[in-house]
Amino acid sequence: MSRLLSRAAFAVAAVAFVLYAAPAKAAQIERVISPGGIEAWLVEDHLNPIVSLNLAFRGGSALDPEGKEGLANMVSTLLDEGAGDLDSQAFQQTLEDNSITLRFSAARDSFGARVQTLTEYRDLAFDLLRQAMTQPRFDAEPVSRLRAQLLANLRHESEDADAIAGKTLMKTLYPDHPYGRPTGGTPESVAAIQIADLRAFVKERLARDTLAIGVVGDITAKELAPLLDKTFGALPAKAAPWKVPEVAPKVAGRTIIVEKPLKQSNILFADRGLMRNDPDFYAAYVMNHILGGGGFTSRLYSEVREKRGLAYSVYTYLHPMDRSAIYAGGAGTANARVAETIKVVGDEWAKLAQDGVTEAELTAAKQYLTGSFPLRFTATERIAAILVGMQTEDLGIDYLDKRNSYIEAVTLDDIRRVARKLLHPKDLTVVVVGQPKDVKPTP
Repeated sequence: MSRLLSRAAFAVAAVAFVLYAAPAKAAQIERVISPGGIEAWLVEDHLNPIVSLNLAFRGGSALDPEGKEGLANMVSTLLDEGAGDLDSQAFQQTLEDNSITLRFSAARDSFGARVQTLTEYRDLAFDLLRQAMTQPRFDAEPVSRLRAQLLANLRHESEDADAIAGKTLMKTLYPDHPYGRPTGGTPESVAAIQIADLRAFVKERLARDTLAIGVVGDITAKELAPLLDKTFGALPAKAAPWKVPEVAPKVAGRTIIVEKPLKQSNILFADRGLMRNDPDFYAAYVMNHILGGGGFTSRLYSEVREKRGLAYSVYTYLHPMDRSAIYAGGAGTANARVAETIKVVGDEWAKLAQDGVTEAELTAAKQYLTGSFPLRFTATERIAAILVGMQTEDLGIDYLDKRNSYIEAVTLDDIRRVARKLLHPKDLTVVVVGQPKDVKPTP
């Protein structure tokens, strides 16, 4: 169970850094092309004998076959459970004996992996990655064992307020779209997945034409280039054809209540969002920091937590996906105060949409967003994740040099325009898990 949870935590952290992180002073990024034409982005760092690799294949759990939701996630738990001549125990023992980290993860729009190794074990680490991607065993014992762990995790999630709220919100926003299906699947769908499905996923989805690679650490471009061919050259040239349709979230002012005998209710809410390539994305990013993304300094924290003591935490975040986008947030509060909390959130939604933000708020947000990044840009694995995100989001190899200028360019008029486009209190979709007082669900 702990390994499954650690993989999920890795996926969430990688998404956050991919979307928003960048240093105040950009790292030197080099485009490396192998003799076989495989591309990776490299940041050399020879201060420590460590190499980190991060990769992503475009196309994730949204492509899971209907009735077998959770397939991508199940594959991610099994690729390091035996490959080539190494069974599960031997593969894991080799990783442990050589202090190599190898993890796979599945998200809605991508399937990823990360490797971290000491320089002296670099070639072995890359070869284990190669074997996991191209020669996975999917032996009966680890498949049975990991399936049981996944099913146990789903049983836990069925009683977990956070998980229930998240799944309910996505199903409400995307009732007829793959984004509305749970990434981890359901007990029925996970039970239905066969070893043949696992093998088909690897054959059809893991291919060079959908691959983005980021490498950071104690390795040169000359050393990396031949390793790329050795590691990824055996992958199919092209993935099987696939398409996820574009879709708008069905935000219609609904309130959904999932009754659970809890002393505190969990609240999630969502409105329309912006795609990552939208020209107004950075204005929305700054706006979000002011409204609910800025922690102790945000308007929602001030109004909900400090002034009224309604909730210990309240937050918002932009959530752009490949084929849709939402602007979401959440809070947790006592059942008796859920109605007031929802009202305050709606009032702040309306206030910002009508009046925008102040010059002082804008200046403070810019200073924080441009000045705080060096504190987060400290680990090789984080930088490698950023390099992959820059590629999958088509941000350009010079993005780190330009990112802060995008923030600085945001004006009061930009935020006012974006707020009016995004913030619609009457359309705010709210999910409450608990036993809220004086809150009625939408029929």
